Amino acid sequence: MQNILITSPVVTPQAIARLIALNGKISQLRVVADNPDNVDALAAATKAAGRALDVVVDIDPGIRRTGVPSAEAALELTQRIAAAETLRFAGVQYYCGAQQHIESYADRRAAIADRTEYLRGVVETLSRAGYVPEVITGGGTGTHRIDAELGVLTELQAGSYVFMDKQYNDCDLDGGGGKPFETSLFVDAHVISANSSSMATIDAGFKALSTDGGLPVVMDGAPAGAMFVFMGDEHGALIAPDHTFRIGDHVSLAVPHCDPTVNLYEAYHVVRDGALIDIWPVSARGRSR
Repeated sequence: MQNILITSPVVTPQAIARLIALNGKISQLRVVADNPDNVDALAAATKAAGRALDVVVDIDPGIRRTGVPSAEAALELTQRIAAAETLRFAGVQYYCGAQQHIESYADRRAAIADRTEYLRGVVETLSRAGYVPEVITGGGTGTHRIDAELGVLTELQAGSYVFMDKQYNDCDLDGGGGKPFETSLFVDAHVISANSSSMATIDAGFKALSTDGGLPVVMDGAPAGAMFVFMGDEHGALIAPDHTFRIGDHVSLAVPHCDPTVNLYEAYHVVRDGALIDIWPVSARGRSR
């Protein structure tokens, strides 16, 4: 991969050293920044390495996680980047994470339209000062269609559409209640105990599934409407009235939240028409820092 955007600030000396090493290996690396001290550290490191680095100004959409808090702060940071000999102002990032999972299309569109007007004002402030953003990056699976219609972003950061977890499947993504993307990420489990009527224990619990997105959805191996309940680190329960489970039964679960669930596994097992066709390593597993 020769074109990478790092969407969170890189601030520690050891992390900046790794960033500079990567910058020397690929054709285009961009990194976000929201703090003048961070810009100064990046400037010093790139000057010592002798290769320029593209920096994107991160703009806070209102959740106070990362990003500069105002148009004026965006301009000041942009000017600081432009003044550095080995840094280049490459654009702005504006990721509205809080709006991605608003289930109603109309409510989600209204929320994103409001936030996009703020972004438009920031871009206008920068442009009037002579800093026209080359890239305006943001958006996501939940708002990709709306972002495209609003026409301010030049790059969409949609990714979860590849998997479609429960959180996104609960959203009306296209305004018509349709499902434009299929679910492709599942956790496979097996019944390991079936000693209670209409209930079974499977070998998938807190260690197998991220829990911040609610409960997984039983897709296969149990009657429609079967309920999953977490029962501890290694175990989950399936409840299906009037159904008799057998030990060894295979169960397939659609995950609640894809990103942190993927991070729990060493590999994807790629299945087509019920047959395993490949195994793909999750090479970034455990490398979130």
